[in-house]
Amino acid sequence: MTQPTKYVYGFAEGGRDMAALLGGKGAGLAEMTRIGLPVPPGFTVTTDACKVYLKTGEEPPELGIEAARALAGLEQAMGRTLGAPDDPLLVSVRSGARFSMPGMMDTILDIGLNDESVTGLAKASGQERFAWDSYRRLIQMFGHTVMGVDGDLFEQAIAAHTADDHDLDTGELVRLTEEFKAIIRKETGEDFPQDPADQLARAVRAVFDSWNTERAHVYRHREHIPEDLGTAVNVQAMVFGNLGSTGASKSSGTGVAFTRDPATGERGLYGDYLPDAQGEDVVAGVRDALPLSELKTLDPRAYVELGDHLRTLENHYRDLCDVEFTVERGKLWILQTRVGKRTAEAAFRIAHDLREEQTITADEALVRVDGAELTRLMFPRFDVKTTDRPLAHGVPASPGAAVGAVVFDSAEAVRRAAAGQKVVLVRRETTPDDLPGMIAAQAVLTSRGGKTSHAAVVARGMGKVCVCGAESLGVDPAARAFTTDSGVVVHEGETVSVDGTAGTVHLGELPLTASDVGRALETGTAAGPLTEAVLGALAHADSVRRLEVRANADTPEDAARARSLGAQGIGLCRTEHMFLGERRALVEAMILARDDTAREQALAALLPLQRADFTGILEAMDGLPVTIRLLDPPLHEFLPDRTELAVRLARATEPDPRASELLAAVERMHEQNPMLGLRGVRLGLAVPGLMAMQVRAVAEAVTARLRAGGHPRAEIMIPLVGTVEELRLARAETERVLADVAAETGTALDCPIGTMIELPRAALTAARIAGSADFFSFGTNDLTQTTWGLSRDDAEASFFPLYLEKGVFAVSPFDSIDQEGVGRLVELAVEAGRGVNPRLETGVCGEHGGDPDSIHFFHRVGLDYVSCSPFRIPAARLEAGRAALEDSTGTSDTR
Repeated sequence: MTQPTKYVYGFAEGGRDMAALLGGKGAGLAEMTRIGLPVPPGFTVTTDACKVYLKTGEEPPELGIEAARALAGLEQAMGRTLGAPDDPLLVSVRSGARFSMPGMMDTILDIGLNDESVTGLAKASGQERFAWDSYRRLIQMFGHTVMGVDGDLFEQAIAAHTADDHDLDTGELVRLTEEFKAIIRKETGEDFPQDPADQLARAVRAVFDSWNTERAHVYRHREHIPEDLGTAVNVQAMVFGNLGSTGASKSSGTGVAFTRDPATGERGLYGDYLPDAQGEDVVAGVRDALPLSELKTLDPRAYVELGDHLRTLENHYRDLCDVEFTVERGKLWILQTRVGKRTAEAAFRIAHDLREEQTITADEALVRVDGAELTRLMFPRFDVKTTDRPLAHGVPASPGAAVGAVVFDSAEAVRRAAAGQKVVLVRRETTPDDLPGMIAAQAVLTSRGGKTSHAAVVARGMGKVCVCGAESLGVDPAARAFTTDSGVVVHEGETVSVDGTAGTVHLGELPLTASDVGRALETGTAAGPLTEAVLGALAHADSVRRLEVRANADTPEDAARARSLGAQGIGLCRTEHMFLGERRALVEAMILARDDTAREQALAALLPLQRADFTGILEAMDGLPVTIRLLDPPLHEFLPDRTELAVRLARATEPDPRASELLAAVERMHEQNPMLGLRGVRLGLAVPGLMAMQVRAVAEAVTARLRAGGHPRAEIMIPLVGTVEELRLARAETERVLADVAAETGTALDCPIGTMIELPRAALTAARIAGSADFFSFGTNDLTQTTWGLSRDDAEASFFPLYLEKGVFAVSPFDSIDQEGVGRLVELAVEAGRGVNPRLETGVCGEHGGDPDSIHFFHRVGLDYVSCSPFRIPAARLEAGRAALEDSTGTSDTR
């Protein structure tokens, strides 16, 4: 026989392991009660009761009886009755979800006061002003939170009396209380309720309702908190910090304390204290609080006792604790504790210090930090004190902060950078041809595109600040200017500041704060407590992780930088980036070739250039695997823009044969959907000699490195395979060229040949494809596009905000792997591929390879490595270690 559901728990009945049922606050109150701290008694209405209420609109029938029984027990413990005419018991009603949502839901204090009991409270306390101050607080909170009255009406009434409600005397508070009741009567058509039981019941329902406020929804969405958890409600005997002072050791006040500095992680007690106030006053900031250290002077005994309790709590929770407390006439009460929220810097320092103090293990310290926090520490950022209003908001595509002069094309960016000027490249969107300008620029700003657009992907790969999709900007390259929606015009050469973390752009130069962490990660040398903590966490992550972490890198410089950041090879070397700049003319010659001879000549001219590229990258990654992807994008991307050519010819005053020939080629190659057209393996099979040239360049680079005494480990990857027949043909051509070079040079070549799995058909036929592949690399950017039927460059800037708002997506599938859909294809392909080829190596080279949640998924499905942009490598290493611990222990950070 199943036990009936219990909806109310006294503080003495619960514990810290019951947060799902009692909420974080209720579990904390129960735990503190259990270990003997001075906690005002009370009870918790469970999240289960809230879920019933939110589903049906009614409380569970049993709740009224259980709450009445719990209230009776509270009244007996306190020796007072709720709302009694003489010496009344008053209670607070506070929300308390499983995961902390500070300020997002409702609180009502002083429940139980009415026109009669306020007089009794005045007599019992000996302070009439205090009693009326508490009553007006209740009416104000209850009127706004429970009865829906506009809070500004109460504030306006206060302002008519004084600028600071703390200055009001008893008579003014009496009059203000009557004004508040009149406001409620006018706005709602009913009187403020005088029945204490009615007050309590309505307050509990209001807290339940606050789970569904807009601010609560927004917060949960941002923090990835599930919508169906509901909130608990804590009903607790009131203790009063607004009783004034009756001499040393008899003071009253309220405060918030931390067992360590939540901003820096430094050891020591930190917090604020506000004499003669209630708890909400500190949070609301209605008065300037004092440093917690001032309590030592105001009430030495309470200060010492608080310090003892804080140390008890930190030792008990083995973490930074956030504590709310009240001193009532010298008596210290602890009202709440929770594991405190902290900055990224504090997270690393606290975890490291607790490990050094042997309070937690190295594994626990690693679980308490994450890759997102590490990423925030790596990039320079603007001074947080800056209050400058941004010109525009966009997608924060690549974090960091950069300042430079606006330029509108790649050539100008290169020219100005060569002259020593810092620039910001502004484009509607970028193309591979913009790469030189992106390299030269301090930041990239586009008015189109999302987090996985070309600009975003390449910028992240270079550690370049980038804001994409700033749709309010009208970018006009011809006028060399952009215009904001407010009418501000920014001309080429003017200075802007781009915040890739916040996704904003500002006019003028904002001050920067440099990152010591980024420098320490590249050098491996600690330069203070924070960098020591970061390097220690990474060292432990490396010691426990199973996943290798490789880099997406296309140049020797990127490869060297990636290696310095801990990369264990290159998981994606994109050869198309090597065809730009001065080499573009050779690519054009290959495309425009009218016969085999002309095409072979163009390819022959490209061969030594490609060979030199690969040789440099293999040297930078000597001894580590380098996966080289053969040409992937359609060839028309290497030709001038179709519209620009047409305009050029239309404006020409004399014949331009070259432009005519290029336009004809562009027209001939035009496709309605080029990303699903002639690209990848299709291009290699359709253009004679192209694949052979690239494979030969790889083989000759390997040979050169072997002869130089190196240990090259090149791997050749065939992109966009959809059927095993394509891979067989491409593999046969690749093996033929490798054999030719080996015969010509007398060198044994061992270059594994694999494929990118980036089409659903490839994933679903992975068993067949695995028979012809040495490795699979999942191109999750294209796999996401082709699975969802989305264009990554368009979707994030168009309907994604709506989908995120309406909950269609919890997070963009381009940001974090869609585990149910795309992820399932990855899982099926791994299982099927290894069923045919148990030694099949599997990895991921899409941008998801650097996403923390995706890394945990890739660990679970058994991939061998993730590959990401160089500056995401430290975070990926950290998350790979955390994933291994989560897998082995089943635990994760619950901060």
